[in-house]
Amino acid sequence: MSSSVQNSAGNGSENDTGGVVPPLVDLHLHTTASDGQLSPTELIDQVAGTSLRVVAVTDHDSTEGIAEAQAAKARHPHLTLIAGIELGTEEGESEVHLISHFVDLDAPGLQDYLSHLREGRVEAAQGTVKKLGELGIHVSWERVLEIADGAVGRPHIARAMAEAGYVKNAQDAFQRYLGSDGLARVKRPKPTPGDGVRFLHSIGATATLAHPQTVKGLGRILGFLVDEGLDGIEVFAPKYGTGDRERRLEAAERSGLIAVGGSDYHAWGTSEEIVPGDPKTVGPPLDAVDKLRAAADRWKAAVTNAPETPGEGHPTPSSG
Repeated sequence: MSSSVQNSAGNGSENDTGGVVPPLVDLHLHTTASDGQLSPTELIDQVAGTSLRVVAVTDHDSTEGIAEAQAAKARHPHLTLIAGIELGTEEGESEVHLISHFVDLDAPGLQDYLSHLREGRVEAAQGTVKKLGELGIHVSWERVLEIADGAVGRPHIARAMAEAGYVKNAQDAFQRYLGSDGLARVKRPKPTPGDGVRFLHSIGATATLAHPQTVKGLGRILGFLVDEGLDGIEVFAPKYGTGDRERRLEAAERSGLIAVGGSDYHAWGTSEEIVPGDPKTVGPPLDAVDKLRAAADRWKAAVTNAPETPGEGHPTPSSG
């Protein structure tokens, strides 16, 4: 085992006496601002009662839960909250998600960009409901909106399908109808991964590759994203075994990427979901947070020194 994994003590790894030290960092969490089931307040109150000390709210194409999360965090002074986003991008047949940390919510162009992406999500969701109807699966769009209670997406359609008895559960809905090759899947327009990385850098935020195990053609995509200035890759995820972590860590070290990660928690209540702060899981080391903050500072400085139109161009940070 590499020394980097061994030395992640304090994050679900074994200590010198063979005991397990619970995780301190979770950089991938969702709320009702996208497809999570907990409000930002509920999420922060929950994680505050665990071993975690640094967490990031990274909702899909949205920062709308951050203000509430920050207000909730004020009641938990031992907790550090990082503002983030998860952007959905696509390259050919590969769906590629990018996580961003240390996001300035008031960065010029950010909210317009995210609003445009969310509008695409709604149109795709409406198309999916229509396509389900053509397959004899009749779920109400109004009910989907009620379940979502905010930003709408495929998980809310899946819950409506399960509620109406068409599938056993949300996982079944994705496997048969809503997944990448599902019978009712309606794709939405998405930026390319390269566009996503350039946009995130243009607002002075980091860009890391989320759940690489889901990316088709990972080697090729990782290669060109590194050329675009990708900052990190998820290595420490609860679903990874030791061998998976080792492979991802080696890829990070070869490419000069920050090894990050988190639970990708949505509070869906499924049997395979890992709850943040689970002492049996391995989270990223605390120094990963310092590295992300330094990278974000360099991108912010690059934007300040060479202003760009958000989403266009690619400022180059100085080394540091």
